[in-house]
This record gives sequence, C-alpha cells and structure tokens, in this order.
Amino acid sequence: MRKLMIAGVTSGAGKTSVTLGLLKLLVQQGYQVQPYKVGPDYVDTKFHTRITGRPSRNLDSFLTPQRATLAYLFKQKTADIDYAVVEGVMGLYDGLGTDKDCASSSAIAKLLDLPVVLVLDGKATSTSTAAIVQGYVNFDPAVNIVGVVVNNVLSANHFKLIKGAIERYTDIPVLGCLPRDPQISLPSRQLGLVPDAELANIDQKIERIAKLLGDHLDLPQLLKLAALDQTPAQVPFQLPKYQLRLGIARDDAFNFYYQDNLDLLQRCGVTLVPFSPMHDQHLPAVDALYLGGGYPEEFAAELANNQTMRQAIADFSQQNRPIYAECGGLMYLGEKLKTTAGEFPMVGVLAGHSEMTPRLKRFGYCYATAQQDTLLVAKGQRIAGHEFHHSLFHATGVQPLLELTKERDGQVVDHWTGGYQVRRTFASYVHVHFYQNPQLLQHLLQEMGAVTRGTD
Repeated sequence: MRKLMIAGVTSGAGKTSVTLGLLKLLVQQGYQVQPYKVGPDYVDTKFHTRITGRPSRNLDSFLTPQRATLAYLFKQKTADIDYAVVEGVMGLYDGLGTDKDCASSSAIAKLLDLPVVLVLDGKATSTSTAAIVQGYVNFDPAVNIVGVVVNNVLSANHFKLIKGAIERYTDIPVLGCLPRDPQISLPSRQLGLVPDAELANIDQKIERIAKLLGDHLDLPQLLKLAALDQTPAQVPFQLPKYQLRLGIARDDAFNFYYQDNLDLLQRCGVTLVPFSPMHDQHLPAVDALYLGGGYPEEFAAELANNQTMRQAIADFSQQNRPIYAECGGLMYLGEKLKTTAGEFPMVGVLAGHSEMTPRLKRFGYCYATAQQDTLLVAKGQRIAGHEFHHSLFHATGVQPLLELTKERDGQVVDHWTGGYQVRRTFASYVHVHFYQNPQLLQHLLQEMGAVTRGTD
C-alpha cells in the first residue's frame, strides 16, 4: 500500500474537492483505495465512502492520542489496498491552540510518515504563492511536503504564472490544478458540507470534479510521490468479548458514527442491528440502543410524525433498558425540538427541550469528567470528546452529570456542564471515540448488559 495526505493551506482552500477528484480518478483506474479524514468530521467521510465503496476512517490525535492506536487504525483492513489517501483538516498546521503538533494534519502526517500534497487557492494571486509554499516547507521541516495542487485557477495563463513562481523559488513541484468552476461547488449548512445522501446531483458533481482534475493533474507524478507504507498494525489493547444485540439508529437524521467505533463493537462480539427512527414503526429485537448524531433538526417533522417509534423508544427506556445517545440523539430524546419551522414533539425520555440557534454553541475538543456513575463513564473518570452543535438543550427536570472543560495550550479556556441520565438512558452532546481507553469501552458494554465471553 502506498500513502499520501491531501492538506490545505487554509480551510476552504479546496482540499476536499481535490481529494474527491483524486479518489474518483484512482477508482476509475481500477485501484483499491482506502480513504481517511483527519479530525472528528462525520460528513466528508461519507463522500469518501460513496466514491471508494470502502468506509472512510477518522484519524484524530486528540480523541485517540496513543501513537500505536493511530497506527493500528490507519493500517487495519488494508491488506488489499493500493493507495491510502488521507484528507487533512483546516490548514496543514491548524489544530488545538497554537501548538502545531496538537490535533493537526501535520501531526498526523509526521506520526504516520505521510507525504503531503499541499492545496492552495490560486484566486487573486500569482508569485506570492511561492512565498506561501516556502513558508509551509520551512515552518516544520519534519513535515514531508512533496507537491502542490492549485485550486480555483482562472485560466491556463494564470496557472502558468503560479506554477512558474513556485518552481522558480522553491524545490516543490506543482502537480496540477483544479480550474474554477461554479458547477463543482459543494453546498454547506451549519455543520459543514450537506451530506452526500441529500444531494440529488452529487454523483454528477464528483464526476465533473474528477474530469477537471484529471485534465489538469499529472497523476503519474503524484502517484510516484506516494510513499510505501510500513506502519505496524498491532492491536493496541486486548479486546474483551461480549454478547450483545445493539440497535443503532441509521437514517438521514442519524448517521454520525465513527467507523472504527462500529468495527470495535463488532470485534468485541456486539451485533449491530440498524433501525430508522424516521421510517420504522417498531424497534428490532435488541438489548440496548445507540442513537448517534446527525441532523434531527432537518427531519424534525418526519421524526415527530413517527409517533409509534417515539413511543417504542420511550417504552424501551421506561423498561429500564439501556440507551446511549450522542448529540442528535440527545435532541431526539428530549420532550420537543424547536427549529425555525416550528416546535416538534420528540421522544420525551429527558425532561427538557432542544432549541436550534443561529450560531455554534459548542465547537471543538473537550474533556468530560463524570460526577457520578453513568452508562457511558464511571464516576471520576475523565474522557476526551468533541462537541459541535447549533442547538441548546434546556433541561427542566434532569441534572447534568458531566463536568466539561476546553483546554488550549495548557490552559482551561472554558468549562460547562452536560450529560443527562434517566434510568439507564444516557445522553450528551459529546461525541466519543471508543478506542481512546479500553476501560471506557468495557464500562459502556457492561452497563449495556453485555454478557462477558472472555478476551480476544
């Protein structure tokens, strides 16, 4: 397997478009491709998966800080892979705070020995791009920047100027460009790109991106710059074995799950049983429920209209059966959801309601410490997580059980509370990666009622 990273000079430089075009080109040429996304993003990975037919995986050095764990998550299930393509997050050196090695694309590139192809926006510039590239190369010589792709190029002459400048003043080759074309822009909403499943013409857009990139990219030269992978693939910790049937909400409203979390649950013996809170009338025969994040606000009317499912989940909780919910799942379990379109009744397990807000209320990495035992985490245990939401949950009859902090450059810069438990139903805005800590995984499964069957 050969590997490389597509990273942007900044957010919005065009790395997602270049990544999608490259993935499509490689698939068209018959290669087996494994895609990845740096950071906690749930939406870009869906585009990757749509193109390659393989679940895209997240690489996150905050949520899973152990190098051995990152190496394992990168290498697993790649025996038949020709190319591993990693899409970066934000700008190459952007992460948590001012530390260039804290949760940044550059940190992942160094940890996994990834050659980096840098994407920059060529609009309204020419020779100055050489200074940008040289600055990125010199900022951290341990990051192996091997090439540049220029996005948003206005003409062949414009590209010639940029390419000439970069190759005159730096040693980095310009591999090609993606011409400016309004038809290939991807629409966004409050949490990033609109998911692929909601875009009627997305396959045509991806085809067009690939065609434009293929016409203006030296693909053979780029592939020569991809490095042969020699990453070890040892399992980072001994896996417990359990017996559990877990109902997992999977539809347009609920689809934010880390693929590695799902794989880990299955490796531990958990049977994942998908169901749709939007469309199904009954719950499947399961021992516990997992309600992930997503866009319940976009489908609030459909969720509210499915009264049978709402009642089934409420009954499941009333029977003292375990439910674990993250972000969108929390919003669904409240009494109602307020959006610009109106107020919609939800499940009603948690006393309180969610309300959409015009601006982000929480954004970024955090630490959560349980003030008492919960379904997710034991009292006193601290876990790493991520919050990203445009809503607030107004609790009226439940008390928060998590103390949360945001820490940046060694300082606590924000703190708040969250996380609610009623009977054996636990819900919070925090997204969690189960590979961060074997004790976290073991606690959650045991609290869900899983039957221990030994270790793997």
